[in-house]
Order: sequence, then C-alpha cells, then structure tokens
Amino acid sequence: MKKIQMVDLKSQYDKIAVTVNASIQEVLDTNTYINGPQVHKFQKSLEEYLDVKHVIPCANGTDALQIAMMGLDLKPGDEVITADFTFAATVEVIALLQLTPVLVDVDMVNMNISIEAIKKAITPKTKAIVPVHLFGRAANMEAIMAIAKEHNLYVIEDNAQAIGANCKFSDGTKKKAGTIGHVSSTSFFPSKNLGCYGDGGAIFTNDDALAHKLRGIVNHGMYERYHHDVVGVNSRLDSIQAAVLNAKLPFLDEYGKARQNAARKYTTAFEGHKNIVGPSICDNCDCHVFHQYTLRIIGANRDGLMQHLLDKGIPCAIYYPIPLHSQKAYLDVRYKEEDFPVTNQLVKEVISLPMHTELDDEQIKFITDSVLEYLK
Repeated sequence: MKKIQMVDLKSQYDKIAVTVNASIQEVLDTNTYINGPQVHKFQKSLEEYLDVKHVIPCANGTDALQIAMMGLDLKPGDEVITADFTFAATVEVIALLQLTPVLVDVDMVNMNISIEAIKKAITPKTKAIVPVHLFGRAANMEAIMAIAKEHNLYVIEDNAQAIGANCKFSDGTKKKAGTIGHVSSTSFFPSKNLGCYGDGGAIFTNDDALAHKLRGIVNHGMYERYHHDVVGVNSRLDSIQAAVLNAKLPFLDEYGKARQNAARKYTTAFEGHKNIVGPSICDNCDCHVFHQYTLRIIGANRDGLMQHLLDKGIPCAIYYPIPLHSQKAYLDVRYKEEDFPVTNQLVKEVISLPMHTELDDEQIKFITDSVLEYLK
C-alpha cells in the first residue's frame, strides 16, 4: 500500500504532468508572468464552467473575500453575519475592513450556517450575509437569498471549499455554488478541489458594474496605467498559477466524482456504527464535493481516535478545534455561549479523514478498519 496522505498532490500531478508542464512552459517561453494569456484563458474558461458572467482572478482566497466586500462599499460599523464554525479568514476580512462581524451558529446536519440563526441576528445595522459552503457542501442558498431579499442585504458567498458543487432549488433548477449571491470568492490553495501550486483566488459576480469596480480594486485601483480611480490593492493571479489551473480545470468534475466515490466508501464502512455520524450523501451527491470528509465521534474519545490513527500512519485533522467566537482576536461581549450550542458541540466531536482524488480501495479499507478497530 502506498503511503496515505491527507492530500496527495504528487499522484494527481503525475497523471497530468505533460499538460501541466506544457502549460507552464508556455508562460516561460512568452515571459508573460503577470496578466498574461494563461490568466485570461483561465478567467474565460472558469466563467464558462460556472456559467457566471464575470470571474476576477486575484492572489488568494482571503484577498478575494476582502476585495468582494470592498466592492460593495460597506461602511465601518456595518454588520456582516457569518458562521461561527469555519476558518478564520472569513471573519478576519470583516474585521480588517472595520465592519462588525456577527457570528452565528451552524446547522448540526450539514454544518453550514443556520438559517434560523441568521434570521435572529438581523438588526437595522445588518448589511450582508456571508454563507460558507463548508467542507464542500453547498449551503441553503435558496433560503439565504430569500432572507437577503426580504431585508435588502448583500450575500457574499465564501466558496473556498466547494467549487464545482451544485445548489438545487425548489423548482428543480441548479446553479453552481459561488454563482448565486451578489458576489462570491474562492481559493485555489494547493489542497483545494481546484488548486494551483502556490496561492491563488478569484471573485465571481453576475453584476457588470460590480465586476468593473472589482477589476480596478485588484490592480491598485487602476483601469488605465497610473490613473487610480478607486482605492485598490495589489492582488493578481500570476500566470504560472493560472497555467496550472488551466491544466486542472477540465478535470474538476472528474476530481469531484473521485472524492464523492471515496466518501461513499467511507460512509458504507461506517454505516450504523453507534459512535460515528458521517456526512449525509444524497442520491446524486452533486451538492457536496467533499473538500473534507468529516465525521462526528459521539460517545467515544475523539482525541484518542486521532492519536490512534496518527500512530498507524494515517493523517487526520480537526477542522476546527476552537469556535471563532472563542478566538482571542474575535472575543466580544455580545456573544453568549448559549448562542452557539451546535458549534460548541462540533469542535469536540469532529475529525476529518484523508480525502483527495487519488485515494484507492486499499487505503480506504486500511483507514476505515483502523477507525473501527479503535471504536469497537
């Protein structure tokens, strides 16, 4: 059995090495390292894949989220609602822009932002909602957009973990996660479902005027060289990273299916176990692209299981061990522990197993057998 990794980028690269290398070589041959043809090609290809009018590439996913908020002209003190159970980048950019983060609890079943918690958190100062499509599962965008419409709020999707996932609406239509809100952000960090070989990110929107503003913001506020029309930043996707993404994008759906197949095998092995609650998988499974495969361990020692797996050479991780409302940087007297019962429970129960496109049956069996061995 080959060594188990949390994310196996080397094996994935080996399968597409000729294409990746040729794409990178094109950049080297043309010396177009910034805003070169590979960047423009990727932008257009991703717009077509997502069926979104505008993709604005940038330097990383955190920048993407910050720039999206800058484009909406939110003012200091405006309240922005987002999930307590997620990576800190989401709340980080809210604070950096001197907006007021309003952290709310998540849903126990899908671990995404709670619709009821959003409703309770809205005040006259609320200006935006940031749903995070956590671990690859699309949030309930139909309900979130309805709330936003009722209260005249912006919706900024944090799609760093769910590119390629579909959101299904009650009328049977589907849209890609990241194309439904007023603006969205994503990350191309190497471990993402669509990852480059460094840092990268992008912003999506169907709003022409907003897209124009965002294109200025990512480039020092310039539309014409040395003419600074808006306050901007320096955040560009470099051509070599775009070249890697151009090589990978045609395989994104295939990568998603590989992750879904691995998830089904995990779930089948754990089915019915009294100490394991796994992610639910719908019949067609296209609402979840499994950036992570995350279990809840109930009535057993989660940390003991983690050490057991590590001792057997199986990488695993806890995403996330501390609620954002308990992080030193984001402590606030407004937050009460009783407002976060689900998040406070999840941080004690969750454990994520290896999940990537190259997992094979032998590895999955070893991982699942090792989990069941500890929890027998």
